[in-house]
Formats: sequence, structure tokens, C-alpha cells
Amino acid sequence: MDYIVDNQSLDAFTFISFANRVWPGDYDLDKMREALSKTLNITAHDGKTLVGCLRILSDGCFFGTITELLVLPEYQRKGIGSRLLQLAAESTPTLLYFGAQPGLEHFYEKNGCQKGMQSYTIGKKRKE
Repeated sequence: MDYIVDNQSLDAFTFISFANRVWPGDYDLDKMREALSKTLNITAHDGKTLVGCLRILSDGCFFGTITELLVLPEYQRKGIGSRLLQLAAESTPTLLYFGAQPGLEHFYEKNGCQKGMQSYTIGKKRKE
């Protein structure tokens, strides 16, 4: 497995194809291109295949968040997510705050993450 920290060659088309295998959605290519340019992208590759990705959005001083940690289903439970999390901890310029999907808390706790603040969300208003 090859890992790349700050993978600036990660392109939006590749990421969308990968993300749709883990978390299907209606991703916009141009918006994804812009989003990838604003994050520190840590990737895992099996040969030329993108199998895992963790993205960090940070102000570089006070705040950072993991926007997502995704691993292809057939590569899960092989230590890839744990390694991506370790690389994030080694590479972030700030403390990282992030949410965990219900049921995955144990994964983060076994990787040394500590529960922090309660989180809240504000929904995006839909255009009518």
C-alpha cells in the first residue's frame, strides 16, 4: 500500500468515482475540483487504484477538521483507515475536530482519538 500526504495530483474525477463506491452521491465535478484544492488530501493506493482518502480542511492556525475518511469497502478492516488517521495526526498544522458516524466511534477511540465537544449542524437552505 502506498500513501501520499498532501496529494496535489488527486483529481476530481478520480475522487468522485472513488467516493461513489463508498458514499454514493450526486457530486459536481467543478465543485469537487475546488473542494480538493482547499484541503490537505492524504491518499492510499493499491498500485494505481485509489483505495482510501482522508481530507483535512484547516485555517492553518486554530482549527482543522477531517471532512471525510473513506476506504473502499473491499479494503476496509485492513488498517488503511487507521494509517490515514495516523498520517493526519502527523501532518495537521492544528488540532483536528470531526464528527463520527454513529456506530464508528470505537474505530476512532481505538486509534487514540478522544471525545471532544458536542457537535451541531446547520442545514443548508434549499433554493426554491
